[in-house]
Order: sequence, then structure tokens, then C-alpha cells
Amino acid sequence: MGMDAYPRGDCMDLCNTRLCIISTVPSGCMAKNGVDPLTIDQLARRTGMTVRNIRAHQSRGLLDPPSVSGRTGYYDGDHVARIELIRELQADGYSLDLIGRLLSRATGQGADALRFRRALREPWTDEESRIADAAELSRSYGTDDPELLAKAEDLGLVRPVGDGEWEELSPRLGRAGAELTDLGVSPEKALRVVARVRRNADSAARTFVRLFLEEVWEPFQSQGSPGDKWPEVSDALERMRPLASDSMLAIFKMAMDEEVEQAFGRELARARRHAKRRRR
Repeated sequence: MGMDAYPRGDCMDLCNTRLCIISTVPSGCMAKNGVDPLTIDQLARRTGMTVRNIRAHQSRGLLDPPSVSGRTGYYDGDHVARIELIRELQADGYSLDLIGRLLSRATGQGADALRFRRALREPWTDEESRIADAAELSRSYGTDDPELLAKAEDLGLVRPVGDGEWEELSPRLGRAGAELTDLGVSPEKALRVVARVRRNADSAARTFVRLFLEEVWEPFQSQGSPGDKWPEVSDALERMRPLASDSMLAIFKMAMDEEVEQAFGRELARARRHAKRRRR
């Protein structure tokens, strides 16, 4: 990160005071990636990481050195993004040695790598889960059978959160189950249907993930993970979300139309044959 890393400017916010310091800030001092140039103390406050750990990350090669003017080092938005990425990887259980190897393979900017990582962790639905106790779940599923609740947990529909409460990951699916119960479908059969649909959905999900890996991720890696390609990879992942959902919904509607037409065509034909036999 050289002296020309910052666009030219004439002011920066240093210790919360607007000061004109053209002579002390490298190549101007306008914000880079939305972050004004920061001293190491300011970087520590901004990221919540100690100065000692920041220096330790630099010595390990996890963090690029700052741009230096005079005797002062200045950090930018890439440093902030890299520190956030390191902390998220540590929270997921990665050691600093492994993080170093991962980052050495990814030559993209820290902000772009962080954006991609966060895109990966974003849920593929905008539906909010809800917390419910066992009694509420029993009303939703039409049963208080603990074995059926365990089955719902195995299917990923609910998960315990402690104190006798459960997180229902898809209230929409829970309402659909309640509607099936109102239609006379037993909770046991409703869960069997969900299990079959889940298996088909898992297969479809693997198909879309494989598509992304083969057409986007593997070519990106084969090129050496170039930094200027990170935004394209992240954009492809984010665009894949609505494409996958819309495609699945469209195909399902087509399949339902065809299946209903065929099934009820057979049933109506059977009913007509039965009516003819009765008239004889």
C-alpha cells in the first residue's frame, strides 16, 4: 500500500478534530473505501482490537503495513476490512496460521473478500424465525407427541434454544402444516410429506451450488483469485439467490399444473366409467 493509496485532499479527522495537515498525511487525506486515514490508535478504536494485536497481525503478515509519512503510519479502509475478516474467521474457529494461509491465496482487497464471506453467510430467505414454547408448537403442528417434535427437529424445522423454548425456523411452513391439519391431514403424514419435499429440495440446492462452483468459483480460483475479480464473484453469488428461488418456484408451479391435470384427468375418467357401469 504505497504513498499514492489515497486520493488527493487537504483535511482529515484526527482525534475528532478537523485539522489541515497536508504536510503529514500521505498523498492527501480523503477517505478510501469510506474510511479516513487512521493512526494505529484510531484503527484500534475503530475495530475494537488492541494496538498490540494489530502489530502482531502485521508481524505475521496478516495485515499490510500502513502508509508512512514522517514518523506516522496511516491505515485505511482495506485495513479495517481485513481486521474484520480476521476476527470473523477466528470466531468461526480458524487459527491464525490457517487464516494466514487462506488470505495468502486470496489476493483480493479485504473489503471485497469480506463482502463475499458475508454474502455466503446470508440466509437465502427473508423470513424471520420465531421463538415459541412447546405448547405453541403443539398448536401449530396439531400434536403434542414428543416423537413428532423430535422428527421436526431432525428435518430442521425447529431447534431448541433453552428454557423450554424452540426456534421455529420457518413460521410460514408451520402455518402450512397447521392448514394441512385443518384439512384433515394427520401431523404424521404432514411431516412425511415435508421429509420427501426436503429431500427433493436438497437435491435442487446441490444442483445450484454445483453450478456456482463449476461456472464461477473454480474459474476464479484457476486464475489465481485475482483481486479485481472479487466483486464479480460476490455479485454472481448474490444474483444466484433470486435466480435459484424464482427458478424453483416457476418449475414447481409448472409441475403442479401438469400433475393436477394428469391426476384429476385420471380420476374424472374413472368416475365416468364408474357412472356408466351403474347405469347399465
